[in-house]
Amino acid sequence: MLRVLYLVFNEGHTASSGDALHRVELTGEAIRLAREVHRLLPTDGEVTGLLALMLLTDAHRAARTGPDGMVVPLAEQDRSRWDRAAIEEGIALVTEALTWSPPGPYQVQAAIAAVHAEAPTAATTDWPQIVALYRVLARIAPNPMVTLNQAVAVAMVDGPRAGLALLAPLDADVRVAGHHRLAAVRAHLLELAGDRADARSAYLAAARATTSLPERRYLEVRAARLVTDSTPGRS
Repeated sequence: MLRVLYLVFNEGHTASSGDALHRVELTGEAIRLAREVHRLLPTDGEVTGLLALMLLTDAHRAARTGPDGMVVPLAEQDRSRWDRAAIEEGIALVTEALTWSPPGPYQVQAAIAAVHAEAPTAATTDWPQIVALYRVLARIAPNPMVTLNQAVAVAMVDGPRAGLALLAPLDADVRVAGHHRLAAVRAHLLELAGDRADARSAYLAAARATTSLPERRYLEVRAARLVTDSTPGRS
């Protein structure tokens, strides 16, 4: 049941196809149902963790797109537009749950989201703590999407090449090989590593693979910037 609720929420948070990034009716309904389950099962740590995760994730919604509808990545978001009430509620829920419940996947993901939410700026994010939490998550709930996110965190602590090394085995994983998110994360890390040509190729591959028009536009713009920024005479 929790997995179904999370799938509904994720489809609303980042629609898998179409010209809109969000489907607010889906995220709203998923949060409503999660609240109801939490009311019925207040001592279930994973129920509490899922509600916290949804609240902390949805809190970014207003800052995830610009006035033109362009996707804004987490590091570039205007954090004053985040929903502080949702963040405070989510942090309180996961903090309380972790005091009396063995950590499960939703609680750990909520704890990661809480670390991001507590950072006043992207530069002050406690990346070592996030890496430690991803190690826990990879141990209790290993899957390729966890590895994708873990690679980004590792790159922020140990450098982009360390993150790219984590991604390499995923090319042989049928669950994610060819998925646009794998190509997009690889592109991001290649860009951080200064490998502009391969980063551009990966961004374009990700753009071709996604059926979300906002994501495709964002990925194509990232690829185009790598050409424009490298034009002779530009600073």
